[in-house]
Amino acid sequence: MIKMDKIKKIYGEGHVQVAALKNIDLEIKENEFVGLVGPSGSGKSTLMNIMGCLDVPSSGEYYFEGEPVAAFNHNKLAEIRNKKIGFVFQNFNLLPYATAYENVEIPMIFMGMKARARKSRAIELLEKVGLGGRAHHKPSELSGGEMQRVALARALANNPRLILADEPTGNLDTKSGDEILVIFEDLWKQGHTLVVITHNPYISERAQRVIHLVDGTIENNGA
Repeated sequence: MIKMDKIKKIYGEGHVQVAALKNIDLEIKENEFVGLVGPSGSGKSTLMNIMGCLDVPSSGEYYFEGEPVAAFNHNKLAEIRNKKIGFVFQNFNLLPYATAYENVEIPMIFMGMKARARKSRAIELLEKVGLGGRAHHKPSELSGGEMQRVALARALANNPRLILADEPTGNLDTKSGDEILVIFEDLWKQGHTLVVITHNPYISERAQRVIHLVDGTIENNGA
C-alpha cells in the first residue's frame, strides 16, 4: 500500500535548514497494523503527514497503492485523502458547534452523499464505536474518550483503506485509551491498514509491527 524511497523533508532555506526526515525507505503492506514510535522531534508527525498526502517530501519518491504521489494534482490528492485515508488526531479536531453525527457526516458531504444516506451511515458508525446514544450531543457534552470515538467514527465515514492516527490516546485516561485500542484492533481484523504514532507502550505491544524513528531516520523498521 505504501512505499517510500529515499524520502527527505527539509524545512528552512539557505544556512538555516532542518532535516526532519533523512533518506526514509519504508514499505507498509495492506492490512498491517504498524506502530510508529520515537522521541519528540524524531520526525513521526512529518512522516505521517507525507503518508496522508497532507505534505510533500523535499526529495525522494512516495508510492501510494503503486502510484507515484508526485504525479497527482491537487484534486487527486484531495480525493485520496477523502476516499482512501482516515485521520485520527490527538486533539480530536471536532467542530464544537456540531453534534456528534454532524461531525461524522462531514467527509460524506464532500463525497456528495445524499442527506438521508449520510445520517444513516453516521448513526451506524457511532453505534459501531459505542456512541449510538450520544449522536445528538455536541463535543462540549462529551468526555475525552467519547470525543475520540466520534473522531474515529468520522475517520471511517468513507470506509478508507488506510487509517492514520497521531497519538490517538495521548489526551485520554487509561480506561478510555484501552477502549480506543480495542476498536483499533477490531478495525485491523476487519481488513483496514493502520499506522499509529504513539508513546503508549500498550499500542506498541498490540501492533503487528513497530517502527522506531530517531532523528529523522528509521532506526528499526520492525521487519
